[in-house]
Amino acid sequence: MKRLSFLLIVLLAIWSCSSDKTNEQLLHKIDNIENGLVSFMPGAQIDSAETQAAMSLSERMNLHKIPGVSVAVINDFKIEWAKAYGILSAESAEPVTTESIFEAASSTKMLVAVLALDFVERGLLDLDRDVNEYLKSWKIPENDFTRENKVTLRLLLTHQSGLNRPDGGFSWEDDSSPTLVQVLNGELPAQNQPAKIEFVPGSSWQYSNMGYLVIQLLLEDISGKPLTQIAREIVFSPLGTKSSTLEHPLDAQSGKKEAVPHDADGNAHAPVMHPTALAQGGLMTTPSDFALLAIELMRANQGESDQILSQNMMQSMFHKELDLDPAIFGGIPVGQGMGVFLQGDDQGFTFAHPGDNYPGSSCWVEGSPATGKAIVIMTNGAMGNLLAMEILPAVKREYNWP
Repeated sequence: MKRLSFLLIVLLAIWSCSSDKTNEQLLHKIDNIENGLVSFMPGAQIDSAETQAAMSLSERMNLHKIPGVSVAVINDFKIEWAKAYGILSAESAEPVTTESIFEAASSTKMLVAVLALDFVERGLLDLDRDVNEYLKSWKIPENDFTRENKVTLRLLLTHQSGLNRPDGGFSWEDDSSPTLVQVLNGELPAQNQPAKIEFVPGSSWQYSNMGYLVIQLLLEDISGKPLTQIAREIVFSPLGTKSSTLEHPLDAQSGKKEAVPHDADGNAHAPVMHPTALAQGGLMTTPSDFALLAIELMRANQGESDQILSQNMMQSMFHKELDLDPAIFGGIPVGQGMGVFLQGDDQGFTFAHPGDNYPGSSCWVEGSPATGKAIVIMTNGAMGNLLAMEILPAVKREYNWP
């Protein structure tokens, strides 16, 4: 018994030393990242950052007038660390924490793509069938462009449907809540342009928020459920997310944790979240919650999980449907997947989706399925994705991210 106790004490001592060393190494990594930021240069290689003088995260936040930032870093398919910086609002001193809730903005489209592909996997939708055959409460208006080529879910997911953006975004009359059909028709109390096909479906690429609203209506018409419930049942509940929702305004308790958007001058503004048009940018979440989705997608792609999508379906989502004009992305070669942008080829690819919401919230999600590395960066500032482009190289250098 004495010998067993002695061995136990030795093992505990070894574990404690190992744990302390691991924590010290992690803290060193985080410190290197926080103090290793450089100015973003479109098209530059990560190695080129070594020629620039490193700056701190706090310096860059001040320069870009971004009050708050929250980050989650994934290594080996696990959240290795999450950390928050700054304040929720310039008008208060309430600090950002890892439980603070941010607007995911257009990164929402990655979630919506997963929901749509779940419907495909269950045989409720076909990727290459005319979506007007499924839509019940509204139809895409036909015109000369749709005479031969029809709008399909694949084209909607990859911004090749021919649908407009629309210009001017989605506004609505004060104290109103337009239905999704009113938004698509451009009818009061919605104050946006109506949905219209502007070129032959499949013939060109045009980023379209309107296209994702059609996907929202498609899922709601088929299931008879609101998108908020669909997301909760297919993604949020299975993954055990704590702070993710498509409902806004947030409830009183969650509202206390909401990061307030700020414009390019650092001024706080009330959130401008559409009450019914959600699929283009309505997700509210934390980096740690979004990281759970990124991990699941990477594991599914590697055949290590099928909690939401199978490996085959996941690989279809990450399949490059077309190459995009590098000029759009500052000279960087980028491909279009279903609900994601892609870089690299074969097993070495990364997937990503940026998001920006008016008047000033941002999100950046990027992952490498082959390595199990990923990152989620969320801010409450209009220049947030510029800051993300300065954080990313520091993280990638520290984690030897190819």
